[in-house]
Amino acid sequence: MSVSRRGFLAAAGGLGTLMVLAACGQEEPATTSTATQAATAPAGPWTFTDDRGKKLELPRRPARIVAQVGSAAALWDFGIRPVAIFGPHKLKDGSKDPQVGNVDITKVAGLGNVWDEFNVEQYIALQPELLVSSMYVNGTLWYVPEKSKDTIEQAAPTAGIMLTGKSASQVIGRYAELAQSLGADLGSPEISSAKARFDAATEELKKIAANGLKILMMSGGPDTMWVVNPPEYADIMHLTEAGLDVVKPDKVDEGGFFQSLSWENADTYDADVILYDVRTQALTFDDMMKKPTFAKLPAVEAGQAYPWRAEAPFSYQGYAEYMESLVADLKKAEKLA
Repeated sequence: MSVSRRGFLAAAGGLGTLMVLAACGQEEPATTSTATQAATAPAGPWTFTDDRGKKLELPRRPARIVAQVGSAAALWDFGIRPVAIFGPHKLKDGSKDPQVGNVDITKVAGLGNVWDEFNVEQYIALQPELLVSSMYVNGTLWYVPEKSKDTIEQAAPTAGIMLTGKSASQVIGRYAELAQSLGADLGSPEISSAKARFDAATEELKKIAANGLKILMMSGGPDTMWVVNPPEYADIMHLTEAGLDVVKPDKVDEGGFFQSLSWENADTYDADVILYDVRTQALTFDDMMKKPTFAKLPAVEAGQAYPWRAEAPFSYQGYAEYMESLVADLKKAEKLA
């Protein structure tokens, strides 16, 4: 994956080619008593076919699971408790990175917090039975370093869940299937309630779509405004499937995820609403307001710029909260002349 693509996906747009991601300390390995998954592994065999088409087979259901933070957040909401995580989970001040969702980072081991950081020795010492990660490119596990990929994959089977080319509901469905295979009860009151909220928020979005709002989704960097390309984002695909009219850029950069614009060209696309990236490494709204061309955009002047929470976990809980917040914002918006 090119640095620019990786940078945008991991840190809101290749800000200094990921130099903004300063390394943080690693946690000590979690003990078995504090970081075990919810269900007890049975004696019977376990099988799961991941999105690489790879059929995984083990003599018993894996209990010692290591997961990239996005996957860990999804599995956690389904009741599966990893023993360790890797990828951005702790901010510089020691607080949780939003990407890690509801995961209790005090009860799991941290194998790495930044790109290309993965403590292989610690991973092997944990005696992992399964590694789970998402994929933006089929066959490439997110945040698994290329330099140590072979060693990591020899230690335990790996499962990959594809994020691009699918809607959020499809991705959530795949994590639900994986979680169920690992012992999750998809009929639990908590999951059932969250799914009902997810479905209800989706229906609300369909009603909002009838208003014909033109929506621009973007992320900001010091010198660049990135207009995201809807088909490459599972959450945006869910919005467009609900009928929302999201701007699709005319000229996407290599890789297809976004179009890079200078701030001088921030007015390239007309929009009634702007949804701006609020990931940790993205330019804040206040900082973007210091860009005159952004501040003068009709949607911004009309007070119709709202947060885009691109890090919502792929679970019914995560997306129910995300979409309920989005619905509340979009209900305030109106078509601009």
